[in-house]
Amino acid sequence: MSNLEKYNQAFVQAFGVSEDAVEALAYQSITEWDSVGHMGLIAELEDVFDIMMETEDIIEFSSYVEGKNILKKYDVTI
Repeated sequence: MSNLEKYNQAFVQAFGVSEDAVEALAYQSITEWDSVGHMGLIAELEDVFDIMMETEDIIEFSSYVEGKNILKKYDVTI
């Protein structure tokens, strides 16, 4: 499975959305992406990519697109 597929699956798992919908997601754009859902997504990404995100990055992780940029800091290329 590619990193992009893993990344997309993390959103699918965390929010119960279809993979077709993940690219448009942003924090609070759906009811599932609230503060609790956000931490679930972060936990899923940390597990999948075997990383530990810094608090600042967790706070700045505001959308699907921004998440890709943040993961680059952890040597995860998507």
